[in-house]
Amino acid sequence: MKRGLESFFRFDWTLFFAATILTVIGLLAIYGLSISREALDLFQFKKQLVAAVIGLALVLGSAFFDYRHLRSLALPLYLFGVALLGAVLVFGETIRGTRGWFVLGHLSFQPVEVAKVLLAIFLAFYLSKHTHKRIGWTAFLGSVLASGFYVGLVLLQPDFGSAAVMIAIWLAAVLFAGMPRRAWLTLALSLVVVGGLVWKVGLKPYQQARIVSFFNPTYDTRGAGYNVTQARIAIGSGGLFGKGIGEGSQSRLRFLPEASTDFVFSVLGEELGFVGIVFVLGLFGVLLSRYVRIAASIDDPFPQLLLVALVASFAFHLIVNAGMNLGIMPVTGIPLPFVSAAPSSLVVAFVSVALAQAVAVQRQPATFR
Repeated sequence: MKRGLESFFRFDWTLFFAATILTVIGLLAIYGLSISREALDLFQFKKQLVAAVIGLALVLGSAFFDYRHLRSLALPLYLFGVALLGAVLVFGETIRGTRGWFVLGHLSFQPVEVAKVLLAIFLAFYLSKHTHKRIGWTAFLGSVLASGFYVGLVLLQPDFGSAAVMIAIWLAAVLFAGMPRRAWLTLALSLVVVGGLVWKVGLKPYQQARIVSFFNPTYDTRGAGYNVTQARIAIGSGGLFGKGIGEGSQSRLRFLPEASTDFVFSVLGEELGFVGIVFVLGLFGVLLSRYVRIAASIDDPFPQLLLVALVASFAFHLIVNAGMNLGIMPVTGIPLPFVSAAPSSLVVAFVSVALAQAVAVQRQPATFR
C-alpha cells in the first residue's frame, strides 16, 4: 500500500496527460478523415485506438518496472534489434518503395520504430560506462559502429527518414556524454563524404526530386512538390480557429495525400487552425520538458543518457514532420508522434513514455508535486 502511494506521487502525471491529449487529438483527426469518405471506413481509426489502449496500459504498468534491469538487457536488446532489421529485409513487405513492414492480413508492423528505442537503450548503457568528463576515442568510435550498423540496415530498406532519426539519437547521446576533442572536425568531414555518396548512389530519382523541391518549392508542383504545396494550402486555409473536425476540404476532397500519416499536421492546421497548431506544439513542449526535468532530477548517467536520446528522437520527429508540412524540410515520411495514424509508432512512443515514467518512479528521493 505504501509503495503504491509512493509510485502514485512519483508518477509524472503531467507527462502522462500531455501524451494522452496528443493521442486523443490524433484519434479525432483520424476519425474525421474516416467519416469524410464516401464509404465509411473506420478500420484505420480502430487500429489506432487499439494501439492507444495498449500504449496507455504500458505507461501505467511502468510504475512497477525497475528501469535498472535494462542495463543487463542492453546487449541482448540491441542484438534483437539487429535481428528485426535484418529479418524485415528478407521477409518484409514493400510499401511506398520501402521494404520495412511485416504484414499479416490487414495488420502491419514497422520494426524500425522499435529499433529506435533499442538503439537509445544500448547507447545509454554503453556510453554510461565510459562517461567521466569526456568519453574517449575508443568509446566514441564504438558508439559510431553500433549506431552505424543499425543505420546501414535501415538504409538498405531504404528508409532515410528513420536512419536520420537514429543519427539524431546517437548525436544527442554522444554530445551529452562529451565528445572527444577534434571529433567535431571528423564528424563534419564524415557527413560531407557520406552525404555525397548517399546523393550519388543511395538516393533514387524521386527522393532526389523531393530534396530539390525542398530548396525550390515551385519545382514540379504537380509531381515531387505536389504534397508540400497541398499541405501548405491546407494549413493556410485553416485560418485562426480552423474549419472543424472532418470539415477540412483539402483532406476531405483528397487533395492532400497521406492525410492521416505523413501530413496529419496539415490536417490539424486546416481543421483546428492556428490556435490548434499552437496548442499541439505546446503539448509537445510540455512533454519534452518533462523528460528533461526527470533527467535533471537524478544523478545516474544511464537513465540520463536514455532520456536525452529519447528526447532527441521525439524532437527530431516533430521538427521534421512539422517542417515538411510547412515546406521548410524535405519530405521524409517521418510520422508525427502520438498523432499520425501509425500504430507501430504510437505503441513505441508510449514505450518511450513508459521508460521515462519508470525512471521518475524509481528515482530517489521522491519528488512530490
